[in-house]
Amino acid sequence: MLGHVAYLALCAVLALSVTNRNFTGTEGALVTLGMIGTWRYSWAFVNFVRAQLYTRRVYPRARRRAEAAYAARPAPAHAYFMVTTFKIEPGVTTRVYDSIFAAAGASRGGATIVASVVDAADLRVIRDLWEARRHDMPQVKLVIDRIPGSGKRDAIARSLRLLRRESPTSRDVLVLVFVDGDSCVPLDIVERAAPFFTDPRMGALTTDEQVEIPEPLFRDWFKLRFTQCQMMMSSMAYGGRVLTLTGRMSVFRADLATDPTFIAQVQSDHIDHWRLGRVNFLTGDDKSTWYWLLSRGFRMTYLPDVHSLSMESQPMPGFFESAFALMRRWFGNMLRTNGRALALGPRRIGTFTWWSILDQRMSIWTTLIGPIAILLTAIFVTPAVIPAYIAWIMFTRYLFCWALSTFRGGGFPIVYAPLLYFGQISGAAIKSYALFRLDQQKWTRQAASSAKAALPLGARLRAASSTYMHALALGWLTLGVLLLTGIL
Repeated sequence: MLGHVAYLALCAVLALSVTNRNFTGTEGALVTLGMIGTWRYSWAFVNFVRAQLYTRRVYPRARRRAEAAYAARPAPAHAYFMVTTFKIEPGVTTRVYDSIFAAAGASRGGATIVASVVDAADLRVIRDLWEARRHDMPQVKLVIDRIPGSGKRDAIARSLRLLRRESPTSRDVLVLVFVDGDSCVPLDIVERAAPFFTDPRMGALTTDEQVEIPEPLFRDWFKLRFTQCQMMMSSMAYGGRVLTLTGRMSVFRADLATDPTFIAQVQSDHIDHWRLGRVNFLTGDDKSTWYWLLSRGFRMTYLPDVHSLSMESQPMPGFFESAFALMRRWFGNMLRTNGRALALGPRRIGTFTWWSILDQRMSIWTTLIGPIAILLTAIFVTPAVIPAYIAWIMFTRYLFCWALSTFRGGGFPIVYAPLLYFGQISGAAIKSYALFRLDQQKWTRQAASSAKAALPLGARLRAASSTYMHALALGWLTLGVLLLTGIL
């Protein structure tokens, strides 16, 4: 509470330090910020209202209908769990597989687990856990697939081909749970997820995420992001399609996820770019699965009351370098799929879904307009706009965090407000960088990348053209801001 009081007091002091006469000549900047702010806050308000309607009205009714339809079926769902594990700490692997074995054992229709394993140490841990539990779970089958370390996409494809041998069909409710090797699944995941697949239009669903992280600031940043996801996922689910199927844990209709074209897209997804040529996807398998379902008209929903648990840690020594590395991967994945999703058109995927995908690109530039306008005004007109802008940012982000906290309950730590602004500005800057470098991909904790070491001439020319295009875009944006604010 003391932190909140001090924060709001500082906000008030900054606001009161600026008088009206300090704003002479800044009218253009204020009008520009007002227009952009009205647009962005209106969009946030629309998503907030939709999310509240979904979590409080639409979702409870949908769950009741789905559970009634599921109870009327003659047999419960058989569950398939697909887990990819690559050099995870033994303690984490133990917790993850304990949760998977428990959830598989709780599946009334039985379960099949396929574990893709590269490292021998992971293999030993999984086998020991299985041997200790197998006699209590006669309805559960474990398949361990020892694979070469050729990448997560290859691992997923191999696992799906193994599951395809089980011949899942659309006549039964068969669910396939995708699980990352550092994520624990809830005990009742099958019972909570399977009812939604009684709707033949439902292709997949994803769930809320919780996290365990030892580093305090990194933990707060992740928790804030997951709270933002709770709102946006709920808003999108209100219209029947979410914008991502998180790779940590999502659930798919098994007969769709074992379709040969689905498997081929996961394994060998790519885009053909006018300047960069063919870009083969290294990361972002969750975007590939999402796009396959989106392009075929399937519904995808969100379960706000079902929670997976991820065990994370800072991939690098510092908070900022860790956050930047993760955002480069996340936003690169999003932008590589964003363009082709837009090309599907609003009639095919729904107007709100299409507009939300378009907004992912527009928000890159609208977010950057504010700080650019203030910086230019401070340089060419008066620096008095800076404390006023800081006060405005502090106040609006505090209100936004308060609104977000209504989805979790229990308030929020005051560090959320500056972390929110950090995420918005650094996120927009990194998105603008990634937008012109869609060919650059890298796992956060692995040395794999699509282009490193000595580059051939063609690759160097493409990299130079990316820098040129990025600089040109930022230059045009700055020129536009100069004109809008009346400085030029």
